[in-house]
Amino acid sequence: MNAIDNVTKFVLAHKFTDERNEKDCVDFLSEIKNNCHEQILGIYEKEKFKKVCDRELTEFVCDKFANYKNAFNKLFYRTCKLTFGVPIACKRYNLKHNNNPIERYNGKIKDRIKNIRSGFKNFDDAGNFLSLRRVINNFVNPHQELNGKTPAEVAGINLSLGRNKLLELIKFVKDNQVPIS
Repeated sequence: MNAIDNVTKFVLAHKFTDERNEKDCVDFLSEIKNNCHEQILGIYEKEKFKKVCDRELTEFVCDKFANYKNAFNKLFYRTCKLTFGVPIACKRYNLKHNNNPIERYNGKIKDRIKNIRSGFKNFDDAGNFLSLRRVINNFVNPHQELNGKTPAEVAGINLSLGRNKLLELIKFVKDNQVPIS
């Protein structure tokens, strides 16, 4: 499971699991809540005095998997809005939202996994690989759609990593003892 900010393309959360049950969905969305709760509450505080239909709250968009909706209702019911059941080909149905950023990110992961000859030896190795992909996506690889910036730079996280971003990021984490997963 992955969550990407539609504007910055920053991977907000991910969870590697062998099945998408409700508990795993709650754990996954809890990661977003832990990382973004202050921002979400800030937006909610500005909007809560407006009519419900006029509020511009943080919006989550997902496919028709019911456990996402159940987990969302447990964690974000009042403070955010959920657009549930968005298909991949949403332009065909004249919908405002689409899930193209997440589908593209998942496609890149699938393409990379195809090139790994020996595969993963265990579940933890696969999870570690996905954590590394998240870090590389957010801090190392510039995106064409973001005018050559990384999602972290667009999100306002400027670590001044220089030209060799991955090496500089490793040094930054080592020197500052910061977890980046």
